[in-house]
Amino acid sequence: MPTVLVIGGAAPRESGFVRDICDRAMDQFRKRGARVVLTDTRENLAAAPELTALADEVHELDFADPAACRAWAARYTRHSPVHAVVGYREYAALSVASVAAQLGLPGNPPEAVQLVRTKDECREHLRRHGFRQPRLRICATEQEAADFLRAHGPTVVVKPRRGSSSEGVTRVADPESMAAAFRAAQDPDGLVLVEEFVHGREFSVEGLFSEGTPHVLAVTAKTLAAGAFVEMGHVLPADLPADQEAEIVAAVTAALRAIGLRRGHFHVECWLTREGVVLGEAHARQGGDWIHAMLEWCHPALDLYGRWLDDLLGAEPAALPVRAERGAAVRFLAPPAGVVSSIDGWPEAAGDPAVLAATCTLSVGSRIGPVGSNLDRHGAIAVGAPDAASAAAKAERLLDSVRIEVARS
Repeated sequence: MPTVLVIGGAAPRESGFVRDICDRAMDQFRKRGARVVLTDTRENLAAAPELTALADEVHELDFADPAACRAWAARYTRHSPVHAVVGYREYAALSVASVAAQLGLPGNPPEAVQLVRTKDECREHLRRHGFRQPRLRICATEQEAADFLRAHGPTVVVKPRRGSSSEGVTRVADPESMAAAFRAAQDPDGLVLVEEFVHGREFSVEGLFSEGTPHVLAVTAKTLAAGAFVEMGHVLPADLPADQEAEIVAAVTAALRAIGLRRGHFHVECWLTREGVVLGEAHARQGGDWIHAMLEWCHPALDLYGRWLDDLLGAEPAALPVRAERGAAVRFLAPPAGVVSSIDGWPEAAGDPAVLAATCTLSVGSRIGPVGSNLDRHGAIAVGAPDAASAAAKAERLLDSVRIEVARS
C-alpha cells in the first residue's frame, strides 16, 4: 500500500474551491488504495474534521515553510516510508518539491519551482530562451517605476514579485496613480515588478504532466473586470481556431520544458496578440477559480489528482484525453461596494441542475468593499453543459437571476 504525503491538504468549507480540491484529491487517493498522511496548519486541520477523519495520519505542519517541511519529513521517514509527495497550494509548491527531492522521490526540481515563484526571474529566463515576454523592471522606488511608465507606456502593470490571486496588481496609465500602486505591490524587501501592458486576448492553459511530458487538457478563456485584472469569469475549452489553439499549446509546452517543470499540474497564463503568443505567469499547480472541477466535467473519465499520484508512483500510464467532451464556465459575484440590504434568487440559482459548484459569502448586512483582487469576489456559479457556449450562456443567466441590493455606505 503506497503512502502519499500531502503537504497543505486541508481547508475549511468556507474556502470554496480550495476545500473542493482537498476533498476530490482525498477521494481519488483513497480510491487507489493509498495511505494518506495529511499535513497542514493547526487552523486548517481544525476547520476540516470530515477531511482529517479520512486520512490515515494527520500532522501539523506549515506548508509554506520548505525548511520546516524538510526537517519534519526527515524525522518522519526514519520510521515510516513515503512513496509520493503532493500539494495543491501556490505557497506549498516549493515545500512539495523540496521534500520530494530530499527523499529521492519523483517531483519538480526545487529550482524550477523557485523560478516560477519569482515572476521577474521567470520572465527573463523565458526571454533568454526565445519566448515573447513583456518588458519589465524591478523597481526599488516610485520614481524608478514612474520612469518605466514614461519609457514603456502609455500603460504599465505594477505587481508584487511573488504573489497570487491578482493581489496588489494594478494597471497604471499616469504618474499620479503610481504611488498608490507601488505601495500596494511592495514585497517585504521593498521591491516592485513593473512591466509593460500587453494588448491581446487573455487565456490560461491547464494541464498535467505524464512521464515528464506536459499534456494540455484545455485552453481557458478569461473575462476580466473592466480596467482591472480581477477575473470575473472563465470558459473552457476556449472558442479558438485550430491554428491559434495549436500556437498557444506549442508555446506553453515548450516554455514548461525550458523552465524545467516535469510533474503534477500546470496553469500558465498567456495573451494572443497580433505578434503571436506572449507568455504570462506559469504556475506549478492546478488553476484556481473552480477550474479543476470544470476540467473534470469536460473530461468525464479524468481524475486530476489520482492521475498525478499514478504518475508519481510509476503506474502504467493511461492515455490522457485530447479533446474536451463537454464545456464549462464560471462567473463570480462582485456587487458594488456598500452594505447588502437584500439577496433574492440565490437558492434557485445554486440549485439549478447544471450547476457544478455555487458559493456565496454574502448575507443581509454584509459590508462590501471595492474589488481589487480575486480575493474580493463574494461567490461563484460554475456550470457544466454539453458545450462551452451553452455553459457560458447558462452561467450568465444564473448570475443575472441573483438580485443583490446594496445600500451605499
